[in-house]
Amino acid sequence: MVAPTEEKPGGVQMMRKRSAPSEPRPRPRPRVLRALIVPVAAVAGLVTACAPGPAASPSAASPPSTTAAPPSTSPAGATSPTAPATPAAPTPTGTFLVTDFGADTVTFVDPQRGAIGSVEVGTAPYGLAVDGAGRAWVATAEGVAVVDTASRTRLDLIPYRTATGRVTTGEYRGGGMGIALSPDGRRAYVGVNVPGGDGVLEVVDTAARKVTDTVPVGRRPFDVDVSPDGATVYATDHDSFDVTAVPTATLVPRRIEVAPYGTEGGLGSWLKPHYTAVRPSDGRLLLPFEGERLAVVDPATGRTTIEPMTAHTHQHGATLAPDGRLLVVGTGPIDPATDAGPSLTVRNPDGTERLYPLDGPHETVTTSPDGRTAYVTGGFTRDGYWNGLTVIDLASGDTHRLPAGTRPLSIAVL
Repeated sequence: MVAPTEEKPGGVQMMRKRSAPSEPRPRPRPRVLRALIVPVAAVAGLVTACAPGPAASPSAASPPSTTAAPPSTSPAGATSPTAPATPAAPTPTGTFLVTDFGADTVTFVDPQRGAIGSVEVGTAPYGLAVDGAGRAWVATAEGVAVVDTASRTRLDLIPYRTATGRVTTGEYRGGGMGIALSPDGRRAYVGVNVPGGDGVLEVVDTAARKVTDTVPVGRRPFDVDVSPDGATVYATDHDSFDVTAVPTATLVPRRIEVAPYGTEGGLGSWLKPHYTAVRPSDGRLLLPFEGERLAVVDPATGRTTIEPMTAHTHQHGATLAPDGRLLVVGTGPIDPATDAGPSLTVRNPDGTERLYPLDGPHETVTTSPDGRTAYVTGGFTRDGYWNGLTVIDLASGDTHRLPAGTRPLSIAVL
């Protein structure tokens, strides 16, 4: 049976795609039912997560790095590293910091030379956020690591309150995923994946360095964002097709379904939300899907409107540039008959888009402070990842690759 259509802005009709069945590898079908393709140029899986599958082995060698000394126990009972005999030189402004999802470190990356050092933080680090004091808060499988980015040392490892089972690696591992800071830096909010069940948003007091509250959210909270005024936290829940809105004053969660293709297929569907950008001008939530639809969510009402996109590729990481442009990472085709390859979409506030082709799948993106350059991470939890960044001059379209870490997933500019 053909799925019903939905109305796009301007009265344009879009066919509603069906979700793939719950099976390891969906079969290629027309656009109403998508299937994974493995590109020839780089064996490309879907980034962090759309359907079950084994974790991949490294596809590129990591650049040399300097790892901090093994941790010892701090007076508060949390772990922190022993100070190195010869401290590293202070980290220069403009250095990148990436999470090494294929290792237990974060890596510092010089924009010209590549990796300049790494710090052990905990198993399979995923998201990170950097506060005004230069401390990085890193969501790992074991807890939230606190890193002094100036001296390149780990200050703490804050355990989760939520039981997530045995510490493992890979796409479906338990532990922290998305993480964000309140505007005043007093709280860190981390989405914790609980394998086989609903996730949890844990609230960390950044001064005391301990978890103070837990809030139930949806399944596998890929991304966590905070409203510009700090009043609401949003967990983007991949496997439950929703965003959980959590007011910081009450911590009473509210589920907002975001499923422009429907929820057919459940856990086996590829058509799920991944990352969210919060538009500062009006607080709307921007969630890209498949290079075809941008879901614009009013968090006050839960109402979603759909705007067309043009990349026609499976999409993950999303961020806003300083000038308001939306940058979205396209990981590559799902349906080989109709989809395009990996790309970066740069979407202007008026809805016009420019596409930058990428060589192989990538995961997340950030920009330089002036918004002229994009940095796209090559990390993956499936085959096709590579150990580096793609650097894109957004004016000229020129790109080059920069070695960086081990399956780098999230990125910040220090």
